[in-house]
Amino acid sequence: MGTMIHKLADVQSSSIGDGTRIWQFSVVLPEAVIGRDCNICSHTFIENDVTIGDRVTIKNGVFLWDGITIENDVFLGPNATFTNDLTPRSRQIPEAFLRTTVCAGASIGANATILPGIRIGRHAMIGAGAVVTRNIDDGEVVVGNPARKLQSRQS
Repeated sequence: MGTMIHKLADVQSSSIGDGTRIWQFSVVLPEAVIGRDCNICSHTFIENDVTIGDRVTIKNGVFLWDGITIENDVFLGPNATFTNDLTPRSRQIPEAFLRTTVCAGASIGANATILPGIRIGRHAMIGAGAVVTRNIDDGEVVVGNPARKLQSRQS
């Protein structure tokens, strides 16, 4: 099947799974790991200490910073925003970034914001525009600012 990398993408990593598509104006740094059959849409940025599983969809405008793990079958909606530093300051890089994990089958809606050090559970659903400030349980559906439980659903 092969990997498809658009000629206007800047892909520096060689750890990209078969069948993955990376579209124009995307940047993937050298140490990033991307699984099989992913769709990385345009205008995305993937830093070095990022691991992405298989069959992940990353829509336009998503930036994945050091310390983020995206497991299999995850959907990241347009402009979903991840952070990796609770106290950011210009030109002051922490010794280690907080770890954020989006577990298998989870979906994050457009323009949702995920604070650092968060675990989003398996098959959880984050509503569009939600601000996630705490861990989200498996199957939990959250909306709002701060994100609050809407309902639980079976995985």
